[in-house]
Amino acid sequence: MIEVSNLTKRYAGRTAVDDISFTVARGEIVGLLGPNGAGKSTTMRILAGFLPASNGTVRVAGFDIFHDSEEARRRIGYMPENNPLYPEMRVREYLKFRARLKGLGWRHSRERVTTVMEQCGLADMGRRVIGQLSKGYRQRVGLADALVHEPELVILDEPTIGLDPHQIRAVRALIKSLAGKHTVLNSTHILPEVEMMCGRVLIMFNGRVLASDTPENLQHRIAGGNQIVAEIAAPEAALNAAWENLAEVEHFDVSATGGDFFRCALTPRDGFDLRPVIFALACKNGWGLRELTRSHYSLEDIYVQVTKPKTEDQE
Repeated sequence: MIEVSNLTKRYAGRTAVDDISFTVARGEIVGLLGPNGAGKSTTMRILAGFLPASNGTVRVAGFDIFHDSEEARRRIGYMPENNPLYPEMRVREYLKFRARLKGLGWRHSRERVTTVMEQCGLADMGRRVIGQLSKGYRQRVGLADALVHEPELVILDEPTIGLDPHQIRAVRALIKSLAGKHTVLNSTHILPEVEMMCGRVLIMFNGRVLASDTPENLQHRIAGGNQIVAEIAAPEAALNAAWENLAEVEHFDVSATGGDFFRCALTPRDGFDLRPVIFALACKNGWGLRELTRSHYSLEDIYVQVTKPKTEDQE
């Protein structure tokens, strides 16, 4: 659905997007993750046809966004971060106006407006003036606007920013329901949002894409496998000797936790699952075992590791 190759955007004296390349398959929900100023919004504006690029190519549904702009934009629904609604219009009136602007006929526009209002939880808001709506409902109107012409690609820039927890859950559920029928590119700097909604992550930092994969694959790439934590009642020297002699253990750390128990944090080689080996070892030696878990790196851990300056590694 999206093919980006060597995309660069320069402003006066500054490079906002620096030679990035990535693809998004049809039906995917992909999170574009990064801090403010990483280049996310600039990338999305270029994809949506709102900004020209300095260099590179972008294709949406097979159409070049620069040379076949009209055909590409017919297939895109875009909701920018600052939702540009007409506050003096009523909700249904606004959505019908937007549907007609996007090329829908009179009858079809009425049908689609009714559908997206129900889909976005706006069925009872049709006669309300947009300027009198809460932030959450204005976001829903923006989503309905992005969906009204049944686009193949939906681009959402910070869709839940400024919403309360109940509104965030409702918007998340709506976005997740779009998977399969629509391709969704969702920009955010809120890490839990990506974990809950997106099947794949693009991490941007300083205008570059530093990683592109599923959260699970990023965990394996960064950690080499998930860490195993075991709390064992045994002599500390015996535990250190056991982990030193176990070929499947790459790194380990043993620390006292109170009483006779020690906390053993073990990093396996090549993603090997150490838990059966640890359990067998505890049984063989008669050691008490009160915890045996596999810890998962959160998306926050992955993001910090990917974006960490090289000087920190060198130090």
